[in-house]
Amino acid sequence: MESIALWQGLTLCGIVSWIFISSCLNVTQKLRTLIQPWVSHHVISETPISLQIQKYQHGFLDALFSGLSCVVSVPFYTAFLPFLFWSGHGKLARQMTLLMAFCDYSGNCIKDVVSAPRPSSPPVKRVTATKDEEEHALEYGLPSSHTLNTICLSGYLLHYVLSYSQNQDASLKFAGLAIVCLIVFLTGLGRIYLGMHSVIDIIAGLAIGFAILAFWLSVHDYVDSFIVSGQNVTTFWAFLSILLLFAYPTPELPTPSFEFHSAFTGVAFGIVAGVQQTYHQFHHEAVPHIFTPQLTIPAFIGRVLVGLPTILIVKYCSKALAKWILPVVSNTLGIPIKSTGYIPMLNGSVTGKESEKIKQSGYAMKLLFFSSQDTFDVDTGIRFLQYSGLAWSVVDLVPSIFSYLRL
Repeated sequence: MESIALWQGLTLCGIVSWIFISSCLNVTQKLRTLIQPWVSHHVISETPISLQIQKYQHGFLDALFSGLSCVVSVPFYTAFLPFLFWSGHGKLARQMTLLMAFCDYSGNCIKDVVSAPRPSSPPVKRVTATKDEEEHALEYGLPSSHTLNTICLSGYLLHYVLSYSQNQDASLKFAGLAIVCLIVFLTGLGRIYLGMHSVIDIIAGLAIGFAILAFWLSVHDYVDSFIVSGQNVTTFWAFLSILLLFAYPTPELPTPSFEFHSAFTGVAFGIVAGVQQTYHQFHHEAVPHIFTPQLTIPAFIGRVLVGLPTILIVKYCSKALAKWILPVVSNTLGIPIKSTGYIPMLNGSVTGKESEKIKQSGYAMKLLFFSSQDTFDVDTGIRFLQYSGLAWSVVDLVPSIFSYLRL
């Protein structure tokens, strides 16, 4: 017990120390000064490559690469994860959730540290078929998040399938690896074709993705063991999530990256808290799996029809509850707050651009040297609690309903 508390304390103290040191030494700005000019030069010099690829523009290719971008995007995986939990593959689902959170946080941190531009449009034509793509276009370029996430998640999925089936057939392994490589290749090519990234962004996404996947494959069993049977799991993860919000680097200009990661950090916390409480009831290895007599296709469809409306209701209620509670708590503690979108009455006279800067700048200094002059954006807390509630309902509330309904 003492050793567990010790490493947890050391981890949290290490993050706090990093926040303090990086703020005092202005690490983000120094790294940006070193890396950004080099990356920007490559983005500009690689414009002819993007234009050459876009010469083959066709309606079919537009649809193919736009569809592929949606399939490998964070929103798709987020929507897909509840189905994994409810199909009985709890270990795969929670591991992919945490891996996605790790990828999302790491990729967005690097994006905002470097603050490198995307390919200039024009001359490059940017194809944004969905609202999600339009929002991603507002982020910085390097690395390509789609490429990074695809390598990590498809690679881990392949590892899990081969381990779960315990199939030693070399031809099956080769076929699986070939499919993963094809998906990664098409994803990277599609990001250039759609005008969203340069070659340097794709290469960076590949390199960082391989590094994260290799690291995760070496620690995932330890992480999973800690979540399902560790001590102080929920408390530790709550402090970890909050500190990661403050440790996030300040970009050169505001982008949606911080909002994306704060939402998925909330998802990870909700999953960890829910699984830790209900592992022996709903998420152990002996639970019924889909395509077995214990969990037939009609029963799984029933789970989906019951589960999806439930988690959407919980998401709405969590947001409403957070919008009511957080301002009250902040006022009670004397913490001045603002809201950039969720609570109009807290907008004050701050313009949209100024409020975005408030939201993403100076977190570390506010954490360590709080004064009455500082103003926190309550939207971050609302978003975190909203998605935490949604994720908790996926692994705790909804399985309880399934049990009651005998689904």
